Amino acid sequence: MVAPTLILVVNAGSSSLKLRLLGSDDALLASTDLSPDGALAAVLADWADRFGAVDAVGHRVVHGGSRYVRPVLVDDAVTAALHDLTPLAPLHQPASLAGLAAVSAVLPDVPAVACFDTTFHADMPAAAATYAVPADWRERFGVRRFGFQGLSHAYAARRVAELSARSPTGLRVVTCHLGSGASLAAVQDGRSVDTTMGFTPLEGLVMATRSGNLDPGLVLWLQTSAGLTAAAVTEALEYHSGLRGLAGDADLRHVLAAAEAGEPRAQLAIEVYLHRLRALVAAMVAALGGLDALVFTGGVGEHAPQVRAGAADGLGFLGVQLDAAANLAVNSAARPDTEISAVGAPVHTFVVEAREDLEIAVGVRQVLRGLS
Repeated sequence: MVAPTLILVVNAGSSSLKLRLLGSDDALLASTDLSPDGALAAVLADWADRFGAVDAVGHRVVHGGSRYVRPVLVDDAVTAALHDLTPLAPLHQPASLAGLAAVSAVLPDVPAVACFDTTFHADMPAAAATYAVPADWRERFGVRRFGFQGLSHAYAARRVAELSARSPTGLRVVTCHLGSGASLAAVQDGRSVDTTMGFTPLEGLVMATRSGNLDPGLVLWLQTSAGLTAAAVTEALEYHSGLRGLAGDADLRHVLAAAEAGEPRAQLAIEVYLHRLRALVAAMVAALGGLDALVFTGGVGEHAPQVRAGAADGLGFLGVQLDAAANLAVNSAARPDTEISAVGAPVHTFVVEAREDLEIAVGVRQVLRGLS
């Protein structure tokens, strides 16, 4: 098959359908975020008139499980298998599949490729991917640490190598994707060697509505002694924990403003958020045996200088030092993809714009080249 010239990238969330149209040189030709009931057909018709017919569609899909560890051409069997993974990512998998169905209905004859957030972590070392649970669970149920947000982590690590003018080989990077969902990855030689999300996207950092790391004994106690059902615990940990559980608000911008105004719950929420962030960055550095670069990406990572500064304040022992003015300037001047390290800092710290669309385009081209 001839390499695609125009690639439509679809990133479906619970409240929006993000569409990006990329040219053969990865230039961003058009972009829009639609509501779930937005005029998808009209937008795609307009883009076809302006730029030509789409050659391929790339879909971000959160969970590929153990079966799909590389991007894959979508057919009915693939779609059915991805539906079966919904219980492992209940916040995200249904939205991804709804986006796939909606776009396929408008462009039924255009090849669709699923690109997975789990792919980047699929080859993690066994020590990082394995839970210390009964072998029967691992063998029968496929229990392992999958990791997520890999499209963002992969792009951020690759971009940092470019900004550093270094080969990925030998480069030790911790990528911090901080948004409503949040995770870290330890990247060595361009490959993920550890990450903070696990079997589901619930593990790891404090997030907007998700708890992050918990003592599993707490979950058991809530069901066996407190009388909560499994469904009630799941609902609470996925939708009513994290910043919402700590501060009553899932929007970090609001929580930061309330904390600065002296609101105690908000102050505690920020302290907990940063405590977990610093601790898990250090854990990622331990997996790498050292650190050359730290990168912040995602909505919070790109636009919250207080979070970047708060994280760095506890990581000086690892060589992380920020230039305060440069850190603030990234937000106020909207300057993506820039270094914010202090002069002479042993570790280079960057802010990189999240561009999962570019990583998805790479996956689409790989799949379609394989069909030629």
